[in-house]
Amino acid sequence: MRDADSFRRWTAPRWLRGLALGLLAGWTLPACAQLAGRGDPLPPLVMAAMSRAQVPVSALSALVISVDPDAHERLRYRASTSVNPASVMKLVTTYAAIDMLGSDFTWNTRFYTDGTVENGVLRGNLYVRGGGDPKFVLERIQEAYQALQAKGVRVILGDMVLDHSAFELPHIDPGAFDGEALRPYNATPDALLVNFKSVILTFQPDVANGVARVISEPPLAGLAIDATVPLSRTACGDWRGAVLARFDDPDRIRFEGRYPQSCGELKWPVAYQQPASYAARALEGLWRASGGAITGQVRDGEMPREVQLLHEARSLPLSNVIVDVNQWSNNVMAQQVFLTLGQLAPPQVATPTLAVVAPGSAADRLVPSRPARFEYSREVVTDWWKRTFGPRMPGPVLDNGSGLSRDERITPEALAALLRHAARHPQGVEFVQSLSIAGVSGTASRLARGGQSAARGNAWVKTGTLRDVTGIAGYVNAANGARYVVVGFVNHPNAPAARPALDALLEWTASLPD
Repeated sequence: MRDADSFRRWTAPRWLRGLALGLLAGWTLPACAQLAGRGDPLPPLVMAAMSRAQVPVSALSALVISVDPDAHERLRYRASTSVNPASVMKLVTTYAAIDMLGSDFTWNTRFYTDGTVENGVLRGNLYVRGGGDPKFVLERIQEAYQALQAKGVRVILGDMVLDHSAFELPHIDPGAFDGEALRPYNATPDALLVNFKSVILTFQPDVANGVARVISEPPLAGLAIDATVPLSRTACGDWRGAVLARFDDPDRIRFEGRYPQSCGELKWPVAYQQPASYAARALEGLWRASGGAITGQVRDGEMPREVQLLHEARSLPLSNVIVDVNQWSNNVMAQQVFLTLGQLAPPQVATPTLAVVAPGSAADRLVPSRPARFEYSREVVTDWWKRTFGPRMPGPVLDNGSGLSRDERITPEALAALLRHAARHPQGVEFVQSLSIAGVSGTASRLARGGQSAARGNAWVKTGTLRDVTGIAGYVNAANGARYVVVGFVNHPNAPAARPALDALLEWTASLPD
C-alpha cells in the first residue's frame, strides 16, 4: 500500500517542476474539451452504480486526466458543466492560500494591556485581539494563559476585553443553512474563534448508581450542565434523542430523558446555543480554571490605541490547518482561511502603510487596516484565479469558500486545472498531503474498503456532500504507473445514493492499464 510519502517520492525533479510551472501557468484544456456535449462513454461500473441509485447519468459530470500537462484525457463527461461542488470547494480555498500565503503562514492572537503588571497583578484591562486563527482551541488557549502567568499576570484588576474587529461580518444565523444550529459544522467564522464555539459532552455510565455522569469541556462561565442523567436498559440506537437534551436556556443544559447503558462511554460535540457569548464564557472559564483571577467582566470591545503587548499566541502553520480543512472538511476553519485571503491587498491596490517584511512573504501584502469581509475574499481569489489560470479557464463562483453553500459553483475542468497546477507547485506536496487517503484517512477512509480495491492507499481526495450533492476530486496512482487527476460530481435530489458511482470512478482510474 502506498501512503502520503509516495507522493513526495513521485514529485518531479526541480528543473522539470520549474518547466511545468511555466507551462501550466497558461495551460488550458484543448479546444475540443470546451464542447458542451456529454463526451466519452462512462465506465460500465459507473453506469451500473448510477442505475442502482436511480439517478440519471445526466446528473453526473466527470473528468479524468493525467497530471502530465502533455497527456491526453482518459475520460470526459459533461466536464464543462457548472456544478455545486459542496465541500470540494475547499480545494480552491486551500490551494489559493498555499499559493498566496505559503505553507508556513501563521495567524496571531495578541494579548495587550493598558495597565501595569506588578507582583502577579495586572492593574488595568487585558485585551485579547483575535487575528483569525482557525484553530484557537483549548490546548493553545491554556498555553497562552500559562505564558501570561509566567510573565506575572495572575490577577486581573480590570476587565478582559475581547476584540473581534479584524473580521467585519454581518450577523450569521448558524441554523440558516439547514436548520441545524447546534451542529458544530454550522459554527460561524470569527476573528476570535474560540474552540469552534462548541461544547463536548461526555457521557460515562455509572451502573452501580444507575446514572451516566456528564463531563463537559471547556468550562463555560455562567453555564450549568446537569451532572448526571438516569440510565436505561434500551438499545443504544438514537441515544442523543433518548437523553432529551434541552438547549433552550443559554445558562443551562438539561437532560429530561435517559442514557442507554449499552452505549458505554460516548461524546457529543454540540455548538453552544448562544454563540455570540461563547468566547467570553469560555475564556473566562478557562482563565479561572488555570488558577487566574479577575475582578471585572469578560466582555466584547475594541482595543484602544495606547496599549502594550504582553504576549503573542502564534497559530499552527497553514500546512497543518488545511489538513483539518481538507481531511475532515472543517467548514468554519475553511471560512477563516478564506476570510484571511480577503486581507491581502489586490495587486492593483497600493499599500504604503505596510510594515517592512522579508521579501516574498505573505505579510508584505497584508493590509492591517482592512478588516476581513467575504466580498473582499471573493475579489482576491477571483483575481488570483485569473492570474493563475488565465481568462480562458472560467473560475469558480464563490460564496464563503467552504462549500457550505447553495450558491457556489465550479466546473470539473476548472478543478482539474487547479489540481494539475498544484501537483507541480513548489509547495504542492503540503497541499496534496492535506487530502484524505482512500480507505485510510479522513473523510475518504470509508472509501475503497474492499480487499481487492485498487484505489485503497493510492488515491488522495477531497470528498463533498450536501443534501443534493455528492462529489470527489483529487489524485489517483494507477496500475499503469501514471498519476491522474480525478474529478466527479453528482447534482441531483438523490445524489447521496449515487456516491458508489464516484467510488467506481476512483476504482476504474486506479485500475487503468497501459
